[in-house]
Amino acid sequence: MKILFISRAYPPVVGGIEMQNYGIANALGKLTETKIIANKKGKKFLPLFLPWLTLKLLFIIPSYDAIIFGDGVLSPVGALFKLFYRKQKYFCVIHGLDITYAQKNSLMGKIYKFINIPSEKKMDKLIMVGNETINEAVKIGIPREKCVFIPNGLNADEVCENHSRAELEKLLGQNLEGKKIIFRGGRFVKHKGVDWFVRSVMPKLPENYILVAAGGVVAKKTAGDANDFENVKKTVEELNLSKRVILLANLPRSDMKILFSTCDIYISPNIKVAGSMEGFGITAIEAGACGKVVLASNIEGLKDAIIDGQNGFLVESENPEAWVIKINEVLSDSFDRKNFGEKASQFVNENYSWGKISKRYLEEINKEVSKSKIQMSNQAPNPNT
Repeated sequence: MKILFISRAYPPVVGGIEMQNYGIANALGKLTETKIIANKKGKKFLPLFLPWLTLKLLFIIPSYDAIIFGDGVLSPVGALFKLFYRKQKYFCVIHGLDITYAQKNSLMGKIYKFINIPSEKKMDKLIMVGNETINEAVKIGIPREKCVFIPNGLNADEVCENHSRAELEKLLGQNLEGKKIIFRGGRFVKHKGVDWFVRSVMPKLPENYILVAAGGVVAKKTAGDANDFENVKKTVEELNLSKRVILLANLPRSDMKILFSTCDIYISPNIKVAGSMEGFGITAIEAGACGKVVLASNIEGLKDAIIDGQNGFLVESENPEAWVIKINEVLSDSFDRKNFGEKASQFVNENYSWGKISKRYLEEINKEVSKSKIQMSNQAPNPNT
């Protein structure tokens, strides 16, 4: 089996798709021959990357059995080459925004719906990172039988490190004696629920509970979810919560690891937002891998990432009282966070390691390639007739 993995979003650029593409591409490379073609210079380089990629594929596709595209943005490239190279099998990893972007009432959203969604339908198999993503895909006309759910994964060793509370105090620039740290990581976009949590939950929590929200700030004029950082910042100022809510924009990965290691609990308080969704929730399983109790909204891809009572707890989305009750319960002295965190870490490593997830990818690829070979064999003329 020879696999060609193509990514338009790849490290050193930091982001969810970047880390997912990097993780699965390299994990597949440990199982079978895998060549990676990736744009490592961010979205600004895409206008140059796409024509260069198209030219390169003309010469190398015949050498591979399966071609995997890292997200739906590249699906038109796959649909184009499938017209000319029909022996190969074409796969596309589909994240939440790969489907919901078609619902956006904008020129780019309409173009995406007209070009990318039909292209995704032409792939041999769509690897969906969440079951809710499949449901949304079916609503816009993608056949359910073309979709398969395989969750995102992680390499725990690349996320979890041992850090001290003193390091956290240095990072945050304050004494944390007697404080409980609630950590939320990820992009500052509306559906992540940071503004909702600050406005609806933080005022109802004890004064010694500190929220640290860290992650990427979406650049202006970027296709996809709009930046919500300034909105969250205004809410913090409006409610006079600057001493209890710390916002850290575009924090380096090394500092994120300090927070994963030293926070008291991790939260993903996502809310429903039209035209957007959480495809999976990679930071939630990263926190679990690091032995933290995770509280996540019971919506969308978070229901695939967090199995209630195993690697965290699901809380009703946009229900302030439910969140307050659960946070107070988990941060109370009677709750054994260390024991639960150890159980969560074991669960994540057993179910979400890239080693295990990559085998599921390879199984699906083998199914499609084998199916194709059988079909070709059946169509071949019988030499005895």
